[in-house]
Order: sequence, then structure tokens, then C-alpha cells
Amino acid sequence: MALLVGVGGSLGALGRYAVDVALGGGRRSTLAVNVLGSVALGALVASAPADAMLALVGTGFCGAFTTFSSFAVNVVRAGTEGQAELAAVDAIGTLAAALVGVGIGFWLAALW
Repeated sequence: MALLVGVGGSLGALGRYAVDVALGGGRRSTLAVNVLGSVALGALVASAPADAMLALVGTGFCGAFTTFSSFAVNVVRAGTEGQAELAAVDAIGTLAAALVGVGIGFWLAALW
């Protein structure tokens, strides 16, 4: 199992880097990976995969692809720089978008 998590994590980290390069990093990139990862995880969980697939894709890929730490840094940085409105919009918007992403993932899995 640990090897599957490691392989998935390596692929997720590469995917995260590709999104960062494509979107120029920053808040857009963080939002994109968190929402896309939520869609993928929602679809995965809804399909009730084997434990090996959960380890590879769920824990490994999605765990490395998404980022709570960058999201948290963005929110705290905006708040400490006097941009409370941006911090609130970033926090609420990202969490809401990620939850919608999980719902979309569940819906997509039901279509297959």
C-alpha cells in the first residue's frame, strides 16, 4: 500500500506543478487544484473502489495534488495584510467550490 501511495503522490505532485505552471501559481492555481482534486476524490469515493485504488488515487494522487497549506497561507496572508474581504472570499469561496466539486464528482461517477 505504501508504494501505491508514493506512486500516486509523485503523480499528484507533478500534476500540481503542471497546473501551477499553466496558471502562473498563486490563488488561481491553489483554487484550481483544490477544486479539481475534490472532483476527482468525489468521483473516486462514489465509485466504491478497492483499497488499492483508494491508496493510489485518493491518498496518493489527490493528497499530493491538492493543497490545504497553500490555501491557508493565502487566507492568513491576506488577513494580516489588511485584506480581510479577500481573506473571507478566498476562504469561503474555496471551501464552497471544493464541496461543489465533490458533488460534481459524485454526479459524474453516477453517470458512468
